[in-house]
Amino acid sequence: MKSYIIFAISFVLLFSLFQVLSGIILTITYTPDIEEVWNMSANLPDEVVMQGSSSSSFFYTLFIAFLSATIAYFIPKKFTKHSNSIK
Repeated sequence: MKSYIIFAISFVLLFSLFQVLSGIILTITYTPDIEEVWNMSANLPDEVVMQGSSSSSFFYTLFIAFLSATIAYFIPKKFTKHSNSIK
């Protein structure tokens, strides 16, 4: 159980670190097409409508990734216990 707790904590920390680093890299390498945006701006509406929350999607992503990693962590242990009991 102790190894699972260490695994879970390190997974959450590494997942968060990689999410932040990928966001930084994508932000640094992004180059907008100013001419295209300027041409599209004439068709934009006058009002802005906000939908959803982007912060909650990160937690859903983290939860699904954590659940998948947990299942992946326990599956090999299940098969190795099963194969050792047959011998």
